[in-house]
Amino acid sequence: MLFSILFGFLVISIPLGSSSSIIYCNFLQCLSFHSQTNPIPIYTPNTSNYSSILEFSIQNLRLLSSTTPKPHLIITPLQESHVQAAVICSRKHGIQIKTRSGGHDYEGLSYVSDVPFVVLDLFNLRSITVDEENRTAWVQSGATLGEVYYRIAEKSGILSFSSGSCPTIGVGGHFSGGGFGAMFRKYGLAADNVIDARIVDVNGRILDKESMGEDLFWAIRGGGGGSFGVIVSWKIRLLTVPPTVTVFTVDKTLEQGATELVHRWQYIAHKLPQEIFVGVIFNVVNEKEKGEKTVQASFVSMFLGGAKKLLILMKQRFPELGLESKHCTELSWVQSTLYFAGFPVEGSLDVLLNRTQPKRFYKAKSDYVKEPISKIGLEGIWRRLLEEEQPQMIFSSFGGRMNEISESEIPFPHRKWNIFMIQYLAYWEGLEATEKQFNWIRKLYKYMEPYVSKSPRAAYLNYRDLDLGQSKNGTATYLQSKAWGSKYFKNNYERLVEVKSKVDPQNFFRNEQSIPTITSFGEGARALL
Repeated sequence: MLFSILFGFLVISIPLGSSSSIIYCNFLQCLSFHSQTNPIPIYTPNTSNYSSILEFSIQNLRLLSSTTPKPHLIITPLQESHVQAAVICSRKHGIQIKTRSGGHDYEGLSYVSDVPFVVLDLFNLRSITVDEENRTAWVQSGATLGEVYYRIAEKSGILSFSSGSCPTIGVGGHFSGGGFGAMFRKYGLAADNVIDARIVDVNGRILDKESMGEDLFWAIRGGGGGSFGVIVSWKIRLLTVPPTVTVFTVDKTLEQGATELVHRWQYIAHKLPQEIFVGVIFNVVNEKEKGEKTVQASFVSMFLGGAKKLLILMKQRFPELGLESKHCTELSWVQSTLYFAGFPVEGSLDVLLNRTQPKRFYKAKSDYVKEPISKIGLEGIWRRLLEEEQPQMIFSSFGGRMNEISESEIPFPHRKWNIFMIQYLAYWEGLEATEKQFNWIRKLYKYMEPYVSKSPRAAYLNYRDLDLGQSKNGTATYLQSKAWGSKYFKNNYERLVEVKSKVDPQNFFRNEQSIPTITSFGEGARALL
């Protein structure tokens, strides 16, 4: 619905004569002035499809409650100039702006705020242009990973991209936070393969790699794009894969020796050739014979090659798993994206274009592990998982290419010496169970302290966790911000603060865990840096 139609609705939705009414009316007039030839779609709480647009890409049901703060406006730009207008007018009128691309936002920082705000939703900016000859692609931030995979496969059966396994993840957040998937041991993260970008800065200018400069281009590839501007598109390096790859899943319960296998996996998986990734997913299931709950470890893998070679490799390196040909499926790379997303591999690729997301109540946390966890430590994990009905843990093996990239190459620092990463997930039904589940996952996280990285205890930016600390209205002291900043970025945090201070000195682009400016720390901050 266009600006000219919506202007009247906003006046009604905010009491006339109030300062808010004046501010937002002036804001809309500003948007109209900057988009006279092609009006910007804008939605207010009084428009019939406001709720459906707001809720469509929200994955976490605990952030859909009636008490969750809602934006005054949702702006859905159709072109880059609309993003420029939104930034210019928001800054001019002192309105906080939140940028959303896909909605896989564990804490809702792209669409929830503790102050009045508007949402800039990029879902209309989803163009993907694949250059098969030069093995590159330009991808707009509102595209999903599924759409990227689909468009690459349209052009070539041997080109691919290294990023996540869930097709509804938005490119904007995924790339700017790092982005890993089943091929990162061979090719690195999504952010490692970004070779250019277009960003709308705080002054409303569109900058590319050359014009934004080395520091800002470094910062947006793993430092979280929401702190530095609105990244509207990315140029990515496409990667060559064999015509045939192989996937497998081997399930083992505790009664079938899962503890011994997981313990052994810790010594092997990160040392395997780069072409293979083997992760472990833990769930609670009912043991068939006894009808009692047990923990099931699912060893999930992708190998860049055929099954015959994989079977030889696994027999040599991890014979304890007992991998057989019946466990293996040979397919194309794009079919493997269906496999990891839970779709039939022989089904239509069109499912990759479906942006509809499953919605659940959940809370997540993350860790990195540098030394194998003892069997006693693993057994303690099992006991805690068995306390709940829908817990999940995921171990993702590192090594390979991740050992070869410097910690300071991009802001994502979690490289050499990490043998695997842990994601903790608590799922539940109904808002009333939220506090109980939060307490459970926090207790599990505390139990894991002796077994994971230290000084700092590291975390993955794309698995946002407000338990690590947060600021009000994106303004924090040095110590407050470092509470989470050092966990996500380690020694790269100080450089991110310096970049932020140069490109956005007034801290316009901010959220509860954004990179702050030096001036926002107060007196003495420069000495601390």
